[in-house]
Amino acid sequence: MNTSKNKKKVAVLIINRANYGRLKPVLQAIQEHPDLELQLIVGSAMLLYRFGDDVRFIEEDGFKISARLNMIIEGGTPMAMAQSTGVALMSLPSILEQLNPDLFLVNGDRFEILPAAMAAAYMNIPLAHTLGGEITGTIDESIRHAVTKLSHIHLTAHKPAADRIVSMGEDPQNVFVVGNPSLDIAKTINDNPNIFNTLKEKINTRGIGKELNLDNPYILAYQHPVTTEHNKSIEQMKQTLQALHDTNIQIIMIWPNPDAGTEGSAKAIRDFREKNPNNKIHFFRSFNTEDYLTLLKNAQCVVGNTSSAIMEGGFFGTPAINIGTRQNGRERCINTIDVGYNYEEIKNAIKKQLDHGKYEQDLFFGDGMSGKRIADILFNTKVSIQKMFNKDKNYHLIKNLIK
Repeated sequence: MNTSKNKKKVAVLIINRANYGRLKPVLQAIQEHPDLELQLIVGSAMLLYRFGDDVRFIEEDGFKISARLNMIIEGGTPMAMAQSTGVALMSLPSILEQLNPDLFLVNGDRFEILPAAMAAAYMNIPLAHTLGGEITGTIDESIRHAVTKLSHIHLTAHKPAADRIVSMGEDPQNVFVVGNPSLDIAKTINDNPNIFNTLKEKINTRGIGKELNLDNPYILAYQHPVTTEHNKSIEQMKQTLQALHDTNIQIIMIWPNPDAGTEGSAKAIRDFREKNPNNKIHFFRSFNTEDYLTLLKNAQCVVGNTSSAIMEGGFFGTPAINIGTRQNGRERCINTIDVGYNYEEIKNAIKKQLDHGKYEQDLFFGDGMSGKRIADILFNTKVSIQKMFNKDKNYHLIKNLIK
């Protein structure tokens, strides 16, 4: 067993704001664990100014960054994504060689995660994976399951996800139902309503657009390009922007991520602002996790295609409108309405959700107590680096830690 002088080193990869929000409670729990040492690798969009330069949030939170991974090839095309993946696979091994972790932790389904999992596999570093077993659309679906097959420890949000992982031949004794870690932060926000008052005072110090008054109703919007539909991102964003514009409510909109199609989404936003100089939309590159979740909690509804509208939005009971195919197949909380990319559909759904108002809290994706569970699992779980396909689907051996 490790002692405080011989801690188990856990490397964690953070690649964007949402990824950081999903893992921040885990980072805190690892850092506070007496027998774990946190090694933080920060890369991809976290290091890019045009996507928010969000590495500053990590620094402001007091985490020590062990290494930086510059990997994004500009262009916003499928080829650029594939090339960026290659850059990461070329750069990560030397970082891991230097850090020499006992365990490597990655989150979710972003394209940046696949080269991390591959590097760990070839370097005989046990891999832990959070939020595996989900079902969604776009290339994320394939990447998530590929990372599952390269992972040794599986930290899922809910039982159906854990069951899928076991059905893929993973050892059920290494599959844990722990919840979505970002709900730890959501729970804190729920328990401290005064956080919103602080945000009201600073909301207009950043971003571009009409001045906001958070004492009045607002809609939160966040729409990413869909990699398998990247050539349609301009028109898809246009439909959403027009539907938002035609409401009588102020809009907070966050810049899309760097996936293939991002240039089209960005062009649609720039064209919209040029043609509608008096529009009610205030655009932001990003927010820190606490501010974003506070906005999500207090919004009249959230519009777009981000998983946070379903997961964290469901926890808050915030009405959500999910647009298009990016979240295809993902389990839904009771707060979510699904629509296509059509202006009329989006506009009608917004009206329906505004008329409905808040939903009851939905705890399907977790109870807000995941961070410590995960840190304890990372310390206590012993795995063999040589994985074997598990033919016996002993689902009863899955460890469901949510009561």
